[in-house]
Amino acid sequence: MTNDSQKARLAALVQELSVIHEKVTLASGRESDFYVDMRRSTLHHEAAPLIGHVMLDLLEESGFAVGEEYVGVGGLTMGTDPVATAMLHAAASRGLDLDAFVVRKAAKDHGMKRRIEGPDVEGKNVVVLEDTSTTGGSPLEAAFALREAGANVVAVAVIDRATGAKERIEAEGLPYLSALGLSDIGLA
Repeated sequence: MTNDSQKARLAALVQELSVIHEKVTLASGRESDFYVDMRRSTLHHEAAPLIGHVMLDLLEESGFAVGEEYVGVGGLTMGTDPVATAMLHAAASRGLDLDAFVVRKAAKDHGMKRRIEGPDVEGKNVVVLEDTSTTGGSPLEAAFALREAGANVVAVAVIDRATGAKERIEAEGLPYLSALGLSDIGLA
């Protein structure tokens, strides 16, 4: 499958599996007439591998090559975890070394008391991921935690809802990359 056909197939799967047309309150507190439940796609047998490849392609086409511009991907736990894992596996299938990490909402109060799980990120270039973002709050929280841990955050990559996340993330000086937008999944 070519990059374009992978992205088109992913968009069709996200539209079929993840778009729910009903009034919902988002994590931001905003109301919406639709909800994009990306976990229905990021944990799906066909969509998850496509997500990994589409995200890798997005980053590469945007000038971020695995191993050169970044060596790790992840973000605030739950929505990001399967995206990072999909990218880890997609990179391995291409012979690329890419690690994944998980940023907890708070450091554990036992064991190693870590906030960031996985390979050490200190001194490494990383990309913050999010499955979809309304305000940019979750990816920014992850970016701040990663910076505190000594990582260099080089970009943020998400599925864009076109509700202000891009502007907020770019205001923090971070490149904002979107694999799919609302028009790709029939919502604009």
